[in-house]
Amino acid sequence: MTRLRVGSQPEPEATATGFDHDAADREALNLDSVAQGDVGQDGLGQDGPGRGGPGRGASRAGAAREGGGQEGAGQEGGVQEGGGGVAATAPAGGRLGVTGWLRWFWRQLTSMRTALILLFLLAAGSVPGSLLPQEGINPAGVDQYYTSHPLLARILGGLSLFNVFGAPWFAAVYLLLFTSLVGCVLPRTLRLAGSARQPPPRAPRYISRLPFAVSYTTTLAPEAALESAAAMLSGKRFRVRSGPGWVAAEKGYLREVGNLLFHIALLGLLVSIGMGGLFGYKANRLLVTGTSFANTVTALDEFHPGRLVSPGDLQPFTVSLDKFSASYVTSGPEIGQPAAFNAAVQYTDSPQGAVHRDTLSVNHPLVVDGVRVFLIGHGFAPSFRVTDGAGKVVFSGSVPFIPVETSGLTSEGAVKVPDADPKQLGFVGVFLPSAEDLHGQLVSVFPTPQNPVVSLVAYAGNLGMNSDVAQSVYTLDTAGLRRLPVAPQPLAVGQSMKLPDGLGTVTYTGYQQWISLAITYDPGQMPALVSGIVVLGGLLLSFMVRRRRVFVRARPGEAGGSVVDFGGLTRTDAAGGFEDEFSGLATEISTLHQGRLDGDPGPPDGE
Repeated sequence: MTRLRVGSQPEPEATATGFDHDAADREALNLDSVAQGDVGQDGLGQDGPGRGGPGRGASRAGAAREGGGQEGAGQEGGVQEGGGGVAATAPAGGRLGVTGWLRWFWRQLTSMRTALILLFLLAAGSVPGSLLPQEGINPAGVDQYYTSHPLLARILGGLSLFNVFGAPWFAAVYLLLFTSLVGCVLPRTLRLAGSARQPPPRAPRYISRLPFAVSYTTTLAPEAALESAAAMLSGKRFRVRSGPGWVAAEKGYLREVGNLLFHIALLGLLVSIGMGGLFGYKANRLLVTGTSFANTVTALDEFHPGRLVSPGDLQPFTVSLDKFSASYVTSGPEIGQPAAFNAAVQYTDSPQGAVHRDTLSVNHPLVVDGVRVFLIGHGFAPSFRVTDGAGKVVFSGSVPFIPVETSGLTSEGAVKVPDADPKQLGFVGVFLPSAEDLHGQLVSVFPTPQNPVVSLVAYAGNLGMNSDVAQSVYTLDTAGLRRLPVAPQPLAVGQSMKLPDGLGTVTYTGYQQWISLAITYDPGQMPALVSGIVVLGGLLLSFMVRRRRVFVRARPGEAGGSVVDFGGLTRTDAAGGFEDEFSGLATEISTLHQGRLDGDPGPPDGE
């Protein structure tokens, strides 16, 4: 057995040094203490004022002395307990200058209450980003929302609710929260690091004051009893400190490690999110079957770069769509609901790289050089051939139409023919994948192409495509156009519509399918995941590990031998267990000393 030597200097009470035993008792009883001074905090901060307990008044007085240059407790700046847990009271304006006001504002910003309010605002602000379509992720959904709810969409758009995570107000809340947490967490982290290294406090003079205490006699001398008790506690992984006539031991420092990990990982999480905002980007691309694109700014439909991203930073991969298939439930109460979406693609990770094949599906993205390509939507692209008045084929190809409803995938779009002669031509169309006549109105009854037809409204004139004003490829600006006097009619595959005044003919030749891709690069994603796991691990450690202390004092007995006092306490024991642990320790120490227990372990009467 390892024997820990105990000092032989005289007891403090026998000297004339003015040693304050009451202060030592308060220190031993105060599990919140971080250092051997008047700062009363542990890994979770001080309890609020008025919650009692030995040493609370001294701790609060010490905190007031550190209250930012004020003369005493209760003056301007006040006491900010728990590392910012309670905000300081507002200072009197006539007694503070600019520096004082800035100090007061900094205390308010870095208080835990402010951090919680900002965190709530950030979470509340994220809700519209989950409920409403976002411009950087689903621009087609935003356009559809504007079509379905024009007035409400304008109001929501004015509040940046279609681009929540890029909105100035969201960025302001995030920056304030980041500043608040950094100002709150960094000093707290330093305190927790000191708490994890500190030795146990000296044993209190009156161990009977502790919540759990026993006393027994033994034939061993006081020094031998203390040595054997210290060796036994050290073998049980207690951190042991010994002094003249006493031994103090503490266990549960993993609680402070958990708190430390939590705070460091929380900062890492915020930094990871910031990395994504600075060095990441988001983009969208609509891809028709049989076509391809390269990951360049000019080839993307939507591009939202981070603050420090330039066009040359994009990874040089290419993607082409070979085939897309969609299946839906065909019977039962869930008829028409989507069952599976699959897109067969080819891709290269560099211009001269090897060609790879993959299949995209919902929640199974393509990952190329750290970039994730998600399948987020699909639709139909009717194919047309347009012959102008001179008999020349001036347009032949597929045009993506955007769905305006989901039950039958009825889609709308525009066909623009700027090269037609003698006048430019434009068409506004509706595509119906499974057309049926219901009460004199043509509707699509199922989202798969069982009876695909298209209906067109023809225009002629100036399309305005040479002006400086940007136009959407999905809508037709009719300001410079004249509607042609030809009645819209549903066209099946292969049917044509002849235009009046010898302007030509338009033929519906078939359809292709298109997919919508969300391209996301976020270098902070993996660090954020690791930080989140460490945050949860730190919380589990801080919640599951109890910080507990035990103390042993031995003094000479009246009939020889020693009288041993053994006591212990823990800060929190909501789940129970410390009483049994203390009983086991008391029994083991008394057995080791071959002593006799004078009382059962438990809370002393009247304490």
